[in-house]
Amino acid sequence: MAHPSGPTFPWVSSSESTASGSKNAIPPADSAVELASEVGSLLEELEGAAVGTRPPAVGADTLVQARLGVGAGLFAALRCKSPPVAAHSLRTAMTCSAWAEHLGLSASQQEALEIAALLHDVGLIGAPDEVLLKPGPLTPQERVVIDAARKQTVQILRAGCFLPEVLEIAEYAGAWYDGSRSGYDRSGQDLPLGARMLTIVEAFDAMTTEQVYRSAMSRERAMAELFRCAGTQFDPYLVEQFALFAETGLSTIRQAVAGRWLDSLDSTSANRIWGFAGGLAWGQQPDLLDLFIGRLLENMYDGVIFIDGAMRILLWNHGAERLTGIGWESISGRLWSPELLQIRDERGVPIESEECPVACTIRSGVQSLRRLTVTGRSGRKVPVDVHIIPVNSERAAEGAILLLHDASSEITLEQRCQNLSQQASLDPLTQVGNRAEFDRVYETFIHTHLERQLPCSLIIGDLDRFKLVNDTYGHQAGDEVIKALAGLLKNAARPGDLVARYGGEEFVVLCANCDNAAAARRAEEIRQTFSQLRLPCLGGSPITVSFGVTEVQPGDTPETMLRRADRALLLAKSRGRNRVVQLGAGTESTEGGLLLNLFQQKPPEADILMQQRLVTPVPLNLAMEKLRGFVADHCGRIVSAQNNLLRLEIDIAPSRNRRAADRPLSFLLDVRMKETHATIDQQSGLSRSQTNIHVAIAPKRTRDRRRTDLVARAKEVLLSLRAYLMAENDPNPDSPWEEPPKGKRRGFFSWLWRK
Repeated sequence: MAHPSGPTFPWVSSSESTASGSKNAIPPADSAVELASEVGSLLEELEGAAVGTRPPAVGADTLVQARLGVGAGLFAALRCKSPPVAAHSLRTAMTCSAWAEHLGLSASQQEALEIAALLHDVGLIGAPDEVLLKPGPLTPQERVVIDAARKQTVQILRAGCFLPEVLEIAEYAGAWYDGSRSGYDRSGQDLPLGARMLTIVEAFDAMTTEQVYRSAMSRERAMAELFRCAGTQFDPYLVEQFALFAETGLSTIRQAVAGRWLDSLDSTSANRIWGFAGGLAWGQQPDLLDLFIGRLLENMYDGVIFIDGAMRILLWNHGAERLTGIGWESISGRLWSPELLQIRDERGVPIESEECPVACTIRSGVQSLRRLTVTGRSGRKVPVDVHIIPVNSERAAEGAILLLHDASSEITLEQRCQNLSQQASLDPLTQVGNRAEFDRVYETFIHTHLERQLPCSLIIGDLDRFKLVNDTYGHQAGDEVIKALAGLLKNAARPGDLVARYGGEEFVVLCANCDNAAAARRAEEIRQTFSQLRLPCLGGSPITVSFGVTEVQPGDTPETMLRRADRALLLAKSRGRNRVVQLGAGTESTEGGLLLNLFQQKPPEADILMQQRLVTPVPLNLAMEKLRGFVADHCGRIVSAQNNLLRLEIDIAPSRNRRAADRPLSFLLDVRMKETHATIDQQSGLSRSQTNIHVAIAPKRTRDRRRTDLVARAKEVLLSLRAYLMAENDPNPDSPWEEPPKGKRRGFFSWLWRK
């Protein structure tokens, strides 16, 4: 669908190519893959990894300087102020660069967009720390402070940048497409193309990034939010193009951009747009002792937190992540306070900021040991033994170290899952769980998380072109490759996770209390690390792995979740291998009372169990893709497709409290879908695309109507359909249903489904 007044581009059809090797050699790794660890290390470094916990990236300064030249000094200043903001800017710039190339923008347009994206937040250097580092949503007053600080970006760039296109993009990066945001004199197509693109990419990255006060959204839910705001905040035409572009996988895209920057750019040519000269250095390599200490801290079961004298958090290890549910990426550089973890004292009374035991220890220089209670992001209260150790120098107090030991007497969900995996049968080659153990644990694992409304994810990984390894180097070399991948998966597992060999060169990872975005990040880290291994058994040649990732969502069964993850893996293979593909919207709830009002009135037809009018903010073609996923994962069948009506047959296994030999329930689903345009602004006539859906569910067999669990299972089907389509209740359920326009009525739905 083209926007009626949308821009015209020399569209370039992008296709992914894979390296084809000879019969006697592993295909060489792509140049972008060679840079994967370099780019990943840079992002980790920018996100504020504590000195000594991770080695900084080799050549990371070259990557930034190649694009910015002496302007990298501004980026370095932003990094010193806020490492997470600098990392966000780098990710945004690399995504914008690849998107611009995909759209066929000229080299000058692409250059301006890359520079503006890297430095669009440099004005935040002037934002107060208590606002910029606040571990929670901003108030309206604080939002005004941030907006004013971002306005300073243009003034800073104007002082030294000679490229007017960069200044124009930076000036309008925060403008809304419909002009409703004050402070901007342009709207719609009058906004610079680069600014409209940057606004979309920046919002998508922010939504899919972990924050202290919320988990990262899944990519599908973030994309649905872009469509929801299309026409108001974002250019609706560009939102559709970004959705198609992002299907190729943003992590692989960023690696390709890094390779192009390092191969074709240099700081000398970049200096031509700046009015000053300067240099940049990123620091020195840590010594061997620092690496050992960092490895120890990362793998400790207890939580370890470093806090400096200004109460900034310098380090937050995996043990602290496990206890609190808050990841290092979202806590780095934040200010410490008891409210951050809702700390309570021995009597259960909340500890106020002025009574903070960390601040008391830093002031007094005396260590303390107390039994306190912390509350993580999931709301679970955990009693912990807190040991606070002051860190002093000859000059003054430098900060404190917190050691958090879980003192819970009850066995948590994660601990029970961990005990199950420890007692399981192991695969003799890899010493991870075998297929039988996975089958035994999987159903209980999924049902437990659904009952407790906790997120959990499934990762399926498969070695790329593994047959070529066996044919070229022998089966013993193949076994070594399988063991190397299993070792990486075990090292990446958290307490409560289960790693199992599903069969051959395929592995599965059950991730406890882990959402879609976090699981995709973990899979991406494993993929990058494995692609950089030079295994002796292969003569130093690399080999890659592809991953499919999904999160449990409303209405899921263990079978549908497994099929969805497997479908994601097949997509990763079909898109060129060596990548991570994530499917599913996750467990994030929509409006309350999802199905409470479905049965207040008797259905108009006796056979219909329930029916509902829904609406999803995505266009019809994307809604159809998601409906295809629903049918595939539920092993559904298409009974008929005529005009705008699709009839499906879905079989649902018996509920857990019934006999396994009971015949499954069969439902007929009548689904009608129609693309409409929701009016956003009455005066200008501005609208955005959405898809209206009407669904009715009925039992296929007459005898099934007497089943006591019939309605409950039908609710599960409807919940699952809503989750796949990311749909909500139609706000106008009584509006008449319009038929397709003349000329498109006959066979319209059949044609669209075949397409």
